[in-house]
Amino acid sequence: MKVLKYMLIFIPISFVAKFINASPSIIFILSCLSIIPLAGLMGEGTEEISFYSGPKIGGFLNGTFGNATELIISFFALKEGLFEIVKSSIAGSVIGNILLVVGASMLAGGLKYKTQYFNQKVVEVSSTMLLFAVIGLCIPALFTHTVNPNMLNTRYEGLSIFVAIVMISIYALSLFFSFSTHKDLCSSVHEHEGNAKWSLKKSILILVISTILIAIESEFLVTGIEPITESLGWSEFFVGIILIPIIGNVAEHSTAIVMALKNKMDVALEIAIGSSLQIILFVAPVLIFLSLIFTPMSIVFNEFELIALIATVLIANSVSHDGESNWLEGIQLLAVYLIIAASFFIL
Repeated sequence: MKVLKYMLIFIPISFVAKFINASPSIIFILSCLSIIPLAGLMGEGTEEISFYSGPKIGGFLNGTFGNATELIISFFALKEGLFEIVKSSIAGSVIGNILLVVGASMLAGGLKYKTQYFNQKVVEVSSTMLLFAVIGLCIPALFTHTVNPNMLNTRYEGLSIFVAIVMISIYALSLFFSFSTHKDLCSSVHEHEGNAKWSLKKSILILVISTILIAIESEFLVTGIEPITESLGWSEFFVGIILIPIIGNVAEHSTAIVMALKNKMDVALEIAIGSSLQIILFVAPVLIFLSLIFTPMSIVFNEFELIALIATVLIANSVSHDGESNWLEGIQLLAVYLIIAASFFIL
């Protein structure tokens, strides 16, 4: 976390670069370096608030604000009409959380402990919900990829809105499930350790300031996406599916690895799978609704994104079935992630 605080120096540097009309590629890089520590501060702020609100609500806030960075970046991408970047970042978040974060957590924890155990029932509930969510997200895409294009009309865009309404309804019901009817099943066995370092007022203030600065930096970042993809030869798919999810969730990712090193694999998996679930059931529908302000965005993914998403979620279900993990499983997940990343890099 100390390294992230040193990176805050990139915030004023990015503002100066924007003021002097520096190259969009330079502004893009500076914005990326600025968003990383701001996302860390946001995560730290929500963690401090959880000392006052309790671990359950704190965990929910941590997941919500952990995805806020990506939501803000995607909003400005929507504004610029970069729909492929937005959809790639949705898919990339799920793929990154399951393969990269869970893989790195299992590897780090497995090198320290021979075998790590987690609550099989809790993880199974989340991973099963994730499977249904991804299936729902993929249906519009499967429909458009399998039906004769001549038979399609503009009504299929309305299907995306309908799916978004269903998704966000399921998300609301899942909150009711975990906070009300089955709160004992979904409660974490790990309570907070230590005491709050910040007051509640300071925590909220830092959270608000971080959110505002992330919004500004996100606008800088989005304006530099097209120039940097052209200058470096990167594909928009690579930026959306690999780069943006890592930048937006770096603090959340590091927290999961730290939890695994403390032999709290329950928490590490809850962070990764819970974040993926929220991306699909909440962030994706919200982005569909926000796109109506500008140009309506359909929720149609390309074939390779579909395959990567479905394979990732099947892996999540496979990993959760035995209630234990080791370093070899972590390496296997990371290997799959590297193959997917390399494939999108050469597109």
